Amino acid sequence: MKKTPAFWDSSALVPLCANQRTSPQAQLCYRRFSVVVWWSSLVEVRSAISRLHRNQQITDRDRQGAATRLRLICTGWREVIPDDKLRDLAGDALDKHPLSAADALQLAAALTWCQQRPSKRTFITADRRLAEAARFTGFSVLAFP
Repeated sequence: MKKTPAFWDSSALVPLCANQRTSPQAQLCYRRFSVVVWWSSLVEVRSAISRLHRNQQITDRDRQGAATRLRLICTGWREVIPDDKLRDLAGDALDKHPLSAADALQLAAALTWCQQRPSKRTFITADRRLAEAARFTGFSVLAFP
């Protein structure tokens, strides 16, 4: 069965790599949707894995396993690369929504992926503010609580 493409925010990718409370939800989504990401998602997810390790929320072995899973996932994902239009969309998102710069870039990447036609497109996130902004923008949002 072919998976439907969906835009995955980095916050939704972390529980695919490292065992967290929302990992079962992320895994269900992964079975159903292929992964489209923002250009910097690999770095953002690696940062989150390193932070979990530094904060002693995962062990050395867990960190290694998470890094391996991330490498496997990224071999099959589609990446939205930066350009001037995407940067403009991110700036517009900041004017409309209470987002960080990184989250505005995630939303702009999702809009770039769907050619600014988010209707019937899925946005997957574990970030409440980003979920609200994506929903307001017109995406169908799957959010992990």
